[in-house]
Amino acid sequence: MKKKILALSFSLVLLMGLLSACGGNNNAANNGANNAGAGNGAATDDSKPVTINMFTASPEYTDAFNAYIEEYKKVKPNVTINLEIMQADYNTVLKSRIAAGSTPDVFQTTAGGDIDTFAEYSADLTDQPLAAAMTDAVRANMTSTDGKVLGLPVKGNLFSVIYNKKLLDEAGVTTFPKTTAELDDAIAKLEAKGITPFANAYKEWWVWKHVFQHFVNAAAQDAGVTTQDLVNSFIAGDVKIKDYPALYNNFFSFVDTTVKHGTDKPLERDSNAQVSDFASGKAAIMIGKGAWDEEAIKKITPDIQIGIAGYPVSDKAEQATIITGADQALRINKDSAVVNETVEFFNWLYTSEYGKNWFSTVAKVIPPIKDAPLPDLDMPKKMNEILKSEPSGDLAINYSLDTFHQKFGEIMQAYIGGSKSKDQAVTEIEQAWVQLGSAQ
Repeated sequence: MKKKILALSFSLVLLMGLLSACGGNNNAANNGANNAGAGNGAATDDSKPVTINMFTASPEYTDAFNAYIEEYKKVKPNVTINLEIMQADYNTVLKSRIAAGSTPDVFQTTAGGDIDTFAEYSADLTDQPLAAAMTDAVRANMTSTDGKVLGLPVKGNLFSVIYNKKLLDEAGVTTFPKTTAELDDAIAKLEAKGITPFANAYKEWWVWKHVFQHFVNAAAQDAGVTTQDLVNSFIAGDVKIKDYPALYNNFFSFVDTTVKHGTDKPLERDSNAQVSDFASGKAAIMIGKGAWDEEAIKKITPDIQIGIAGYPVSDKAEQATIITGADQALRINKDSAVVNETVEFFNWLYTSEYGKNWFSTVAKVIPPIKDAPLPDLDMPKKMNEILKSEPSGDLAINYSLDTFHQKFGEIMQAYIGGSKSKDQAVTEIEQAWVQLGSAQ
């Protein structure tokens, strides 16, 4: 998930950019390290100064990243980690650096399909302790098609409907709807009480993929195939959206419903505006988002009663599932002059007691590793309870590249803006899947 932040200090980006703009190649000159390759068990020299350049696209975790960098300095005083964070144009800048031979020692990509996209630049971590520490679902999200673990999860994640329990209770909706008919009933009850049902953030292209994936899962289930196989069929151009009612009918109907019964000017509402609308009680239901928003919501309204639920995607209650997994990955440059030191650093983060607690107490995210405590937040706790009795939906967004998802978002923005008909949007989505959905 690519989360936008309205205010990110330019001074941070510029300062960190000066420290790490030269990437991995600069390490070869500065450190003089012998790149023996990841996973060979080579000992590192603790007396020799080492610099690791880390390039990420997650400004929301700036403080958390800096916390583990500072902690690691106590473990390895000879290791300096330069953190550079960029969100706007991150992918373009990363690809430019790779093309110029200045691949950072650590860089960030999406998981799933992009694991293969950047495979030739990524160290094989399959036999490392950090890979063994990952949960099974997260490890699968970090694994290439030929079975190699080539990524490190930034965090575990949760994708669901987020709702204000107090507002739904006021409207007489005691259980969040699991079917489309139940959703229509809940909307009517909310509006009868003068409550706007949906807080939207349709200005953001990435919000669309988080909504759509729930309907993709339903379409695959209806067809009796796996989500990955269905997505691959769209990428190959072998199937059409019209052949899947969950996509052609239910998804577009849901979008129309959220626009009709949502906050005004949906194409002008970004992520921060949506969070504000929801947290301040201007709308009862937030869509296209996940666990990462809880802290921002509670900064506005600390005592808000948050609930989570699967999307009501059809008339089948069992298809309303939350989705869990990891959608963002860190990659270790296999040709880095400090590849062994970098692997050693992340082995420490993913297996030490500090690391196990870092996810929940410092980053306050869902841990992607085994035997780690959950953060003291409502959404992860509710997720844990739900998964005791209900399955998680598949993380469908991982089977297509973000190049497709961005185009998909732009097409859907044009659809609700009225410049494209439903059938025009469907045709363009199918074309985008073929052209942009895969690294092949």
